[in-house]
Amino acid sequence: MRRLGLLLVPLLLLSACEKEPDFDERYDKTAKEIEARAKAMDTDIAKSEVGEVNGAAAAPEDLPPPAKPSNAAPSSGE
Repeated sequence: MRRLGLLLVPLLLLSACEKEPDFDERYDKTAKEIEARAKAMDTDIAKSEVGEVNGAAAAPEDLPPPAKPSNAAPSSGE
């Protein structure tokens, strides 16, 4: 019984260990994530550029009227 326990514990520990992914697997996974993020950013940029072309960014009627120039007090020349 004792021998069985001594053999069983290392086997359980060994089976609980999972193989770590190697460099190539980690690199491929990271490259795919970066590519997906880049595509999402490109899509967002393209949508914002289309919005600017179609007038969705800030149409002139959406802007406040231009401010009147301030009239500074005349200089005394001193």
